Amino acid sequence: MDSALPLWFEITSYAVLVAILLFDLFLVVRRPHVPSTRESALWITFYVSLSVVFGLLIIVVANDSGLSGTELGLQFYAGWLTEYSLSADNVFVFLIIMAQFRVPKKMQQELLMMGIVLALIFRAIFIVLGASLLESYSWLFYIFGAYLVYVAVQQLREKDEHGSGEDNFVIAWLKKVLRVHPEWSDNDRWRTMVNGEKFLTPAILVLVSLGTIDLIFALDSIPAIFGITTSPFLVFTCNILALMGLRQLYFLLGDLVDRLHYLGHGIAAILAFIGFKLVNHALHLNELPFINAGQHVEIVPEIPTWLSLVVIVLTLTVAVLASLARTKREESAK
Repeated sequence: MDSALPLWFEITSYAVLVAILLFDLFLVVRRPHVPSTRESALWITFYVSLSVVFGLLIIVVANDSGLSGTELGLQFYAGWLTEYSLSADNVFVFLIIMAQFRVPKKMQQELLMMGIVLALIFRAIFIVLGASLLESYSWLFYIFGAYLVYVAVQQLREKDEHGSGEDNFVIAWLKKVLRVHPEWSDNDRWRTMVNGEKFLTPAILVLVSLGTIDLIFALDSIPAIFGITTSPFLVFTCNILALMGLRQLYFLLGDLVDRLHYLGHGIAAILAFIGFKLVNHALHLNELPFINAGQHVEIVPEIPTWLSLVVIVLTLTVAVLASLARTKREESAK
C-alpha cells in the first residue's frame, strides 16, 4: 500500500531524525575518542528502540488518517531490517578501508560519521529518482528484481565483491592531483607537515572511499527496499535509521564481523527473495484481459508484507545462530 502519510508527520519526522543525526555528529567532532563496547551498545540500543517506536507511530498516525496502519508499519519494519542487515555486512568493508589507510582510532568516529552523512545525501538522490522512475515505468521492477537476484548470487560467490576502496579509480585520481602524504598528523585531521612542506593527510582519501563504496552499496540496498515499499518517505526513513547506528555498530562488531560466517549467506537469501518479490510485484501490476469480456485478471497474487517480514527475520536469525554454532565448534576444536 503506497498511501501517503500526513504531511505534518513526514516533515516532523525528518526534522527530528536530522536533529538527532546532527547532535550525534556534534558529539563526535567535539569529543573524538574510541567508544567503549558499553557506549556503542547503549547507542545501538537507543537507535533500535527509536526505530521500533517510530514504526509504532507510523501505525498510529496512519490509522488515525484512515490508512492501513498495520500494512505501513510492517513495510517500515521489513525495510528497516533489510537496510540494517545490509549495513552490518558493509561494516566488513569499512574495517578494510580503515586498516589499509591506517586510520588512527580516535579519528575513525568522525570519518565514519561524515561518510554516513554523505551516504544519506547520495541515497536521498537515488530514492527520489527511483520513486519517480518506478511510478512512471512499472516494468523497471523486472530489472530491479533480476539485478537483486544477480547480486545475491555474487554475494555467495565472493564475500568482498565491492573491493577495498583503495583500488577504485577515484582514489587513484586523487592521489595524482592532490598532495597526500601517507602519514597522519597528531594534531590535525586533514593536514600534516613533512620536512617543512604541507601535505594533506589520508583523511580525504578515506572519506572519498567511504562515499564511493556507499554509492555501490546503495545500488544494492535501494532496489531492495523498493521491493518492500514504494513510499519514498518510508524508504528514506528506513535508510536514515539504519545508517544512524552504523558508526556504533562498526566499533561494537569490530573483529566479530569475521565470526558471522553465514551473515553474507543470509543477506544473499534476503536479496534473492526481494528480487523475486519485485518480479512478482511487476507481474501483479500486469493484468491479462479476458477475451471479449472487457475485464482483467491478475497474473499472480501479491506477496503480503507480513510474509516478507517473517522471511527476513527468520533468515537473519538462522544465519546468526548458524554462525555462532560454527564459531563455537571451531573454538572447541582448538
